This record gives sequence, C-alpha cells and structure tokens, in this order.
Amino acid sequence: MEEEQDKLLPIANVGRIMKQILTPNAKISKEAKQTMQECATEFISFVTGEASDKCQKENRKTVNGDDICWALSTLGFDDYAEAIVRYLHKYREVERERSANQHRSSAGPEQENIEDSSHVSCQPKQQIEEARNGIEFRILDKGNGSSFTNPS
Repeated sequence: MEEEQDKLLPIANVGRIMKQILTPNAKISKEAKQTMQECATEFISFVTGEASDKCQKENRKTVNGDDICWALSTLGFDDYAEAIVRYLHKYREVERERSANQHRSSAGPEQENIEDSSHVSCQPKQQIEEARNGIEFRILDKGNGSSFTNPS
C-alpha cells in the first residue's frame, strides 16, 4: 500500500487545489481528496504516457511541454491544450527574458548600456504567476454541453 501511495500526488497539495474552487467555509472529506488524488494522478499518467509514446516513435528521450500539449489535444482535451499552449508560450517568454537579464548582468555595466534597456516591470516569477492566472479552466456540464468559467 505504501508503494502505491508513493506514486500518487501529495494529498495535501490536491486538497489545497480543491479548496481554491470552493467557498471559504466548505469542507472536503478525506475520501473526496483521496478520490481526486487518484484521478489527478491517473490523468497525468495518461497524458504523459501518450506524450512519451510520441517521443519514442520520434526516437527522443525527453518529453517536453509541446509533447504534453500535443497529447492533450490528441486525447480530446482541446480546451486544456489551448490553455497550456498559452501558458507555455508565456513561460518561455519569461525564461528568455530571465536568460537575457542574466547575460546582461554578467556582461558588465558598459555592456548593459549598449543593449536594449526596455524591460517588463514585473520579475520573472511574477510573470509566470500572471501567466498561470490567465489560464481559464472551465467546468463542463455533460447534460447540456454548457460551461462556466472558474471565477477565481
């Protein structure tokens, strides 16, 4: 049983994510957290397995973000794939800027004046958080196909 638990996402993290969507006074049972823990772990394994199969067919060893987006889309999770593509794009922008800033600081003060000094006002970590906040997750009602966006 302990070996199986080692393969699951940490239940405290799952509980925190679940709590974000609920009203402040709502409670979550241990059984609900455990069920969601197993579902989330299975979902991640399912998507990653599809991405891994693609990489193996292409003789690559590393699964990257584009592979995950491809797998989500291939498996029919197009809405999630689109949101993750937007996040991945913003994340890469932040990483490029971080790399450029590190390069500038190691080049010395005279080089810093030569290069373009325009920059975004937030730090990279804040930009990543802004990218996360820009992702919309919608809850679909299977009965009539309608959906609503998470207000958080």
